[in-house]
Amino acid sequence: MKPTAIILLSCPDRQGIITEVTRFITDNRGNIVYLDQYVDRENGVLFMRIEWELEGFLIPRDKIKEYVSTLFKQRFEMEFSIFFSDVKPRMAIFVSKQSHCLYDLLARYKAGEWNVEIPCIVSNHEDLREVADQFGIPYYVWSIEKDHSNKEEVEKAEMELLKRENISFIVLARYMQIISEDIIKEYPHHIINIHHSFLPAFIGAKPYHQAYERGVKIIGATSHYVTGELDAGPIIEQDVTRITHKDTPDSLVLKGRDLEKIVLSRAVSKHIERKILTFRNKTIIFS
Repeated sequence: MKPTAIILLSCPDRQGIITEVTRFITDNRGNIVYLDQYVDRENGVLFMRIEWELEGFLIPRDKIKEYVSTLFKQRFEMEFSIFFSDVKPRMAIFVSKQSHCLYDLLARYKAGEWNVEIPCIVSNHEDLREVADQFGIPYYVWSIEKDHSNKEEVEKAEMELLKRENISFIVLARYMQIISEDIIKEYPHHIINIHHSFLPAFIGAKPYHQAYERGVKIIGATSHYVTGELDAGPIIEQDVTRITHKDTPDSLVLKGRDLEKIVLSRAVSKHIERKILTFRNKTIIFS
């Protein structure tokens, strides 16, 4: 496919913004191939994703950001990001011992479903090195002491790796460690997590076994961006499946893992496709 440019933008809603942005593209001979917009009427904010082909576009790609900033940023109080379809984001995967999400991510990657590069897998355990080797991806292990006495040292080494590999975003594929504020600040709304979601909520070890004991009828999974507040960042994707009296703790675990794989992959897909905007603690997800 022909390379395209993508703008994700948000600004206070007012008349004429969509017209002005689309006119800028078409006046410079850009062929628009995607346009989606949403107005949050309660807060008076416009969100938009617009994509156009670069072939024949009169403005050089390295000048597009400068033009958009000059024409619209101050005039419309606009926040925006620009991406190019032929520049693959670079994704780091963090894992611990559970392999189901990692296998699913790597299978989709190897099948060519995603326009992404995965230069490294990071873990606090050796258990999944064999999986990384199967897919030919470097696997880095930094063990964290139980008292977390070396956590600062470990995260410093991880940050050096992420910078060296020019990582765009991070996926926590059942990584059982809390991410520090330093990494979160370095990757705001660019760290994707997955966890189970139950009603009522079950904290600690073996949540699916706790759900079984309580006779839960629905189990779910939630994928979200990581923020400083544990498991409370902007939600990207969720799904549920029903449970009956015939289910066992083992079948609950299997159903839960299937949900986690699917929900995490959907969230990663939307991020790679540049179809997510965040506002306060919510996401706007374009179709």
